[in-house]
Amino acid sequence: MRREAKRTGVFTRRALLVAGGQVAALGFLGAKLYQVQVIEGDRYATLAETNRISARLIAPPRGRLLDRFGTVVAGNKLNWRALLIAEQTEDVGTTLYNFSRIVPLAEHERARIERDLRRHRRFIPVTVREFLSWEDMARIEVNAPDLPGILVDVGTTRQYPLGPTLAHVVGYVAPPNENDVADDPMLALPGIRVGRAGMERTHDTNLRGRAGAVQLEVNAVGRVIRELDRQEGTPGQDVALTIDAELQKSVLQRLGEESASAVVMDARNGEVLAMATNPSFDPSLFNSGISQAQWVQWTNNRRAPLINKAAAGLYAPGSTYKMVVALAGLEAKAITASDRVNCPGYLDYGDRRYHCWSKGGHGMLDLHGALKHSCDVFFYEVARRTGIDRIAAMSNRFGLGTKLGIDLPGARQGFVPTRAWRTAQGKAWNIGDTIVCGIGQGYLQLTPLSLATMAARLATGRAVEPHLTRSIGGVVQSGARSEDWPSLGVPERALHAVREGMWAVVNEPQGTAPLARLPIQGVQMAGKTGSVQIRNVSREQRERGYKSENLPWELRPHALFVAFAPYDAPRYALALVVEHGNAGAQAAAPIARDIMTDVLTRDPAGRNEPPGQRLADRR
Repeated sequence: MRREAKRTGVFTRRALLVAGGQVAALGFLGAKLYQVQVIEGDRYATLAETNRISARLIAPPRGRLLDRFGTVVAGNKLNWRALLIAEQTEDVGTTLYNFSRIVPLAEHERARIERDLRRHRRFIPVTVREFLSWEDMARIEVNAPDLPGILVDVGTTRQYPLGPTLAHVVGYVAPPNENDVADDPMLALPGIRVGRAGMERTHDTNLRGRAGAVQLEVNAVGRVIRELDRQEGTPGQDVALTIDAELQKSVLQRLGEESASAVVMDARNGEVLAMATNPSFDPSLFNSGISQAQWVQWTNNRRAPLINKAAAGLYAPGSTYKMVVALAGLEAKAITASDRVNCPGYLDYGDRRYHCWSKGGHGMLDLHGALKHSCDVFFYEVARRTGIDRIAAMSNRFGLGTKLGIDLPGARQGFVPTRAWRTAQGKAWNIGDTIVCGIGQGYLQLTPLSLATMAARLATGRAVEPHLTRSIGGVVQSGARSEDWPSLGVPERALHAVREGMWAVVNEPQGTAPLARLPIQGVQMAGKTGSVQIRNVSREQRERGYKSENLPWELRPHALFVAFAPYDAPRYALALVVEHGNAGAQAAAPIARDIMTDVLTRDPAGRNEPPGQRLADRR
């Protein structure tokens, strides 16, 4: 009995211990359940919802670039692409391997993906392949279980409807680099592009917009089930340019196969209506990636298609510079408009002979005749009397050798020498350097854009500045009248004398550019030819009957032409350079005539005027 009682006591204690343990365990579980469901219920509900819903930022549509009449010159098109979210796959390498068996990846694509994965956080999608076809997307979806972390998404890609026509002005976009992403994390989003050249670069911030967001319902392995919500964000602003796309096409068509550049400006307010460079390139290739073969082809082309020759090409201006030399001489009182200089075909100074382009000379000439015949000896003498520093100062007033401030990356200001510049090099400035500057040779280096600016300032007498932006987001940025620009401070009498000489070049008998005469009834153009040697010609070569047209193409002189029209009410200014075109009168003048005829007929800067005021309506 005692033994049984003892056993009963032991059992009772054990039961109590077990019961106590159960109560404690249940109490702990109850407390934990209370904490999870009541105290932290909202938090865990949020986590559960987050596990079901995947939220991502989406790149905003990039703003468009338009011409002055609303034609799209840089827009967007839909682009289906495959993205990889690294945190949704346990093995990125296996996922990419399986993907490449479905949609082959080139070595450079693999390298780019690996670089992006290292650069971005694991939750940020990385582009694996863009421009997917329907067949590609179908294969990806069918093989979805073997591709954790891969999703098919739709975005936009940059499109350039005019292709090479406006490549140097519009520029192009490319994927952002590490420095870009460090400055703006939004640039890490798939599909984002950054302006790398031209107006795409100038207005990159305005064109980007603000990111949107999308909420996706996903399953346990991260596969997208459906889209729950999408906010597109704020698209980038549209930017309207001063360019007339149709005029740009026409200018390039007239340049033909020549390696050449041309700039057409509204002389009254500085709007650049056309800026053409030939040859050109397709800017859309930069968006998808340039192949090594394509890059080699471009960089080995002696005609340099990647360079915007109109704004960054540097050339000696030749005889197109003579108007500035004349104005410097008039201001310095080194000459008057009626002073006459004898041209026997050369000027001897010291032990050197400086030749005129006319071997037999021009005889006695005043300023009007010297510009009309483009007499070198006359301007040798004017430069000698005036001095290089006065010539340089006048050049700067006409936009030559100074920063114009145009809203275009890569535009160069050119170079006009001075005595101080030469002294800083530890060398003396020689009078011979001044003499050759008188005909636009020597150390001078100018761009077609600066020459067009010079022509506009000659036409108006005001410090007109070239620009390419017309409006941003519908807000007009330009449209100033000629009288809104400051005066150059050059006497009207001096400007009139030079303008008359330019008019004679084109319209008087024996002028050097009769081929530039306009075929428009009652409308005349004032202009000036230029031919720029790129190699010295010795006296012996001249005596043997040297002819530059017999040289290889790359050794022939450049042909230039500058102009404004109509002469009696200047509206448009033009500068043209035909590389190795030989003679401005033969190679450049006819092209300039056709371009200016088209400009005046289209009258792009006057379309907002009453119809009766348009030149085309007066024909």
